[in-house]
Amino acid sequence: MRFTAPTSSDGVTEQLFTLSFTFGEIPGVLWTPDGAAGPRPLILMGHGGGLHKKAPGIVARAARLVAECGFAVAAVDAPAHGDRPRTEEHLRVIGELRTRMRTGGDMTAVLAELHTLLAGQSVPEWRAVLDALQDLGHVGAGPVGYWGMSLGCGLGVPFVAAEPRVRAAVLGLNGAETSAEAAARITVPVEFLVQWDDESVPRAASLALFDTFASAEKTLHANPGKHGEIPAFELDSTLRFFTRHLG
Repeated sequence: MRFTAPTSSDGVTEQLFTLSFTFGEIPGVLWTPDGAAGPRPLILMGHGGGLHKKAPGIVARAARLVAECGFAVAAVDAPAHGDRPRTEEHLRVIGELRTRMRTGGDMTAVLAELHTLLAGQSVPEWRAVLDALQDLGHVGAGPVGYWGMSLGCGLGVPFVAAEPRVRAAVLGLNGAETSAEAAARITVPVEFLVQWDDESVPRAASLALFDTFASAEKTLHANPGKHGEIPAFELDSTLRFFTRHLG
């Protein structure tokens, strides 16, 4: 794992990194409290479709998790996003998805295809990133949480199902068609967000995914609004959820 020089703002240190892996270079970013030393909880954050590791929503959530909770937070560019290259297969599926968005067509099957395609690469990548981060002295092998909406949920569900180090997850804005099989293997506490008027993910599909989680503790947060209109107060709930489960 290769880091750039750190920068600091409002008590939060940011370091960009690159990890070499089977599928090529994985670009990411790590946020920690200024002067951090010793192990601490780590939150892995998955960005939405068409976004990247430093999308404004990711940065804002990371800043509060670090500054208010003392956690470490990391995000990476998902395959075919941000600074990552795109294959012809990526371009084909993404092009079809954009066409259906533009014409108002049903996106369910194409989203499922895209998430399945990317998850085959992203799950082992996330596990490699987690290995490398936990080797750092100011992160360590503490408890791990995962946060991801939309694409971040579609790729996060199979990752959380496969990775026993993840002890709690905040997920949402995704449906059962893309990850039901993996969701049935998740038993850690889950907080799940649904936008009641989501134009991209049918409400029934979101509720079906929530119902599929095998977690003994799972909470559904449903708010009015479209896909990208998650209320700001949900971040307060995210902080409480991870503090409760990760310490």
